[in-house]
Amino acid sequence: MSKNQEENNMMEKIVSLAKRRGFVFQSSEIYGGFASCYDYGPLGVELKNNIKREWWKAMVRQRDDVVGLDASILMHPKVWEASGHLESFTDPLVDCKDCKKRFRADHLLEAKGLEPGYLKEKPEAINEIKCPECSGQLTNPRTFNLLMKTFIGPVENEAAVTYLRGETCQGIYVNFENVKDSMRLKIPFGIAQVGKAFRNEITPGNFIFRMREFEQMEMQYFVNPKEAKKWFEYWKPLRLKWYQDLGVKKENLRLREHGQDELAHYAKEAWDIEYNYPFGGFKELAGIHNRGDWDLSRHSKFSGKDLSYTDPETKEKFMPYIIETSDGADRATLVFLLDAYEEIRGGRTTTTESSKEVEVVLRLDKRLAPIKIAILPLSKKPELEKVAKKIQENLWGTYMTMYDVTGSIGKRYRRQDEIGTPYCLTVDFESLEDKKVTIRDRDTMKQDRVAISEVLDYIDDKFKS
Repeated sequence: MSKNQEENNMMEKIVSLAKRRGFVFQSSEIYGGFASCYDYGPLGVELKNNIKREWWKAMVRQRDDVVGLDASILMHPKVWEASGHLESFTDPLVDCKDCKKRFRADHLLEAKGLEPGYLKEKPEAINEIKCPECSGQLTNPRTFNLLMKTFIGPVENEAAVTYLRGETCQGIYVNFENVKDSMRLKIPFGIAQVGKAFRNEITPGNFIFRMREFEQMEMQYFVNPKEAKKWFEYWKPLRLKWYQDLGVKKENLRLREHGQDELAHYAKEAWDIEYNYPFGGFKELAGIHNRGDWDLSRHSKFSGKDLSYTDPETKEKFMPYIIETSDGADRATLVFLLDAYEEIRGGRTTTTESSKEVEVVLRLDKRLAPIKIAILPLSKKPELEKVAKKIQENLWGTYMTMYDVTGSIGKRYRRQDEIGTPYCLTVDFESLEDKKVTIRDRDTMKQDRVAISEVLDYIDDKFKS
């Protein structure tokens, strides 16, 4: 099998697993689907919520210099004029003259191994590339604005135009003074937000890697310009370490600095945390950006509100620089699924039917796993189910559980391994006599016999370690 076939095969396996086990579904699938929009199923919403919860814990709850915000998706259209999105939030678009399909010109060039700046230096070079669908001739690039337009009120005219936000950070900037004053904050401090953003991508794809509706986890850290470099260097390794601490393999992650031809119009410096995806190798997972004073300066100019800051001790007045950390909840979900996925050929359980199968184990960090404990009565006998249900009720509210009584115990173990459940608790006939249950570890497959009265303490200790 070629490298490309292996890569495509890996993505097919993840997409198949995501649908089969209730992680991610194609949006509006019964109507043929809606391009590049996805719905999170019962397990997917738990996984994604756990990712967001761990991000919020690291960025807000475990710090005294960062606070949270949940800004409106719809904002005054002047916000997007001030931010530069109406003028600069564009991608280079090309059309195929034969099949009429549209593509991002920079993506086509990158697929040929050309540098990102190549398009800017030689825009006519896109004519050297044929349509990837039908090999037809492509048009010259033209700009295409990514903001999604909508209307406020009953009349659809220019006066009613606004936009679905293209990024969450603008809601933070326009609330900079509100948050600073209400929380009595002194620079340096940060404002964090998790929320939906929308981009009218020309060529989205690769499952939930690039979508038109997605969720961002962003933190804007406001600093004295004199200390911007220091804080930039502080946040860069910290954000990389977050992914490693949650189980992403070090060899699949790297930091890459943006070249001058890649920098956004607002950026003084920018680095990407990249992951080695099965499609195309290392691509962006998250970003750390020194945005300078662009954002607050622009909003000061367009709103007429002075957003500068005066240091209460030195009386120095300055426009704060912003160090941004930007993570995608959807892209992170994909990375955690990819990195945790493992196939074990020949099986690892001892049942006869498993010996000829390929077993899938999703080695998610237990903090991220959608289901923490599976409750598995050995049979459907009422006396066993009564004990199992009671144990599950005692775990409710503390741990997400799943009750499964269908099929052999081996098949049930494998189902839980495939969705990443770290612990399986089995109630057997001996449990009725010795008042103990068997708890199996997903990764080590070690089985402990635990008193029913001590199950909660046992699980607590496992999740603290």
